[in-house]
Amino acid sequence: MSLWDELVGQDHAISLMKEAAIPGSPAMTHAWLITGPPGSGRSTLAHAFAAQLVGAGEDPIAWSQVVKGAHPDVSILATDRVSITIEEVRALVSFSYFSPSQAPYRVVVIEDADRMTDRTSNVLLKALEEPPPQTVWILCAPSPADVLPTIRSRMRSVTLRVPSADAVAQLISQREGVDSAVAALAAREAQSHIGMATRLATDDQARLRRDESVGLVLGLTTVSSAVKAAADLLDIAKADAAALVERHDASEREELLHSLGIAPGGAVPQALRSQLKTLEEDQKRRSTRSLRDAVDRILVDVMSVLRDVVMVQVEAGVELVNEAHRSAISARAQATTAELTLSALDALAVARKRMAGNSPPLLVLEALLIAMSGRVPSSTP
Repeated sequence: MSLWDELVGQDHAISLMKEAAIPGSPAMTHAWLITGPPGSGRSTLAHAFAAQLVGAGEDPIAWSQVVKGAHPDVSILATDRVSITIEEVRALVSFSYFSPSQAPYRVVVIEDADRMTDRTSNVLLKALEEPPPQTVWILCAPSPADVLPTIRSRMRSVTLRVPSADAVAQLISQREGVDSAVAALAAREAQSHIGMATRLATDDQARLRRDESVGLVLGLTTVSSAVKAAADLLDIAKADAAALVERHDASEREELLHSLGIAPGGAVPQALRSQLKTLEEDQKRRSTRSLRDAVDRILVDVMSVLRDVVMVQVEAGVELVNEAHRSAISARAQATTAELTLSALDALAVARKRMAGNSPPLLVLEALLIAMSGRVPSSTP
């Protein structure tokens, strides 16, 4: 399976970028902006296009080199931290001015362009205004509004759409070898987010954490229960974040020690401790970012619950995202009104903005769940 095969529901974008990669194509340009909702495959499309440009063809080893950043003519910047630093972008700009060593193009990919500050973006702008020959920039972001207008105006935009749950389920079933029913359930509950659906289909603990989160939200009845649920949801987010980063952190530390010639369990010489400290600081920043991402994933699950509730309230007759919790969703739909549910969705949008603004996660969750804990007042005799 090639990288192109891992993109589902994006036939138009694939066709456009394959055509642009043909030598001499009039569709080719020096800078591309790939936008689309989380889980739509922005990074995968960028990697596939980069591999096509440097002539990786259908060779799986060459594909792997590109994705891992091991190809000499491809540089990929992806960050798990809160923001991309100006030093990282300056390094990419310097890289972009070198001629390709073995491919027709030198390709630079920034997967999280929305995490660049204005000052950092302005460093990149200079490279886009005077593009080096044979260099191609590929930026990925959730929407065009997430990058500066001056950046956006100098790039060709490619917009991805939300793939269907059926297409995502088929991809996961084929790629991961999981049962089709499990893949279908995961794709629906992940709302077609390919990465999250893959995790739900292959990680029992991730599924249990999601079910617990949904149960907590549906159990809200009072302000006090909302405050307690907020603390419980934050604990779930911490566990989810830890599950993602701990194994990676341990592997990263082991690789660094090996590269420094230090045996497992051996003492780190004083002269090398600064490198280890730098790694630990990077991992700490990544942990902070991972927790915020985990909280946002919970907020997306809360959104799916509210969506299901309002669908029941207006008798839309559509399939629920959280079908396994139908009875509890129906009970909440009867205990509230569609107006209250829509108000809760507004509060959820505010909560996500606050998380993006680095507000304390616990306070964000408390404010949201308190807003959601209202019920239709009982009629008095």
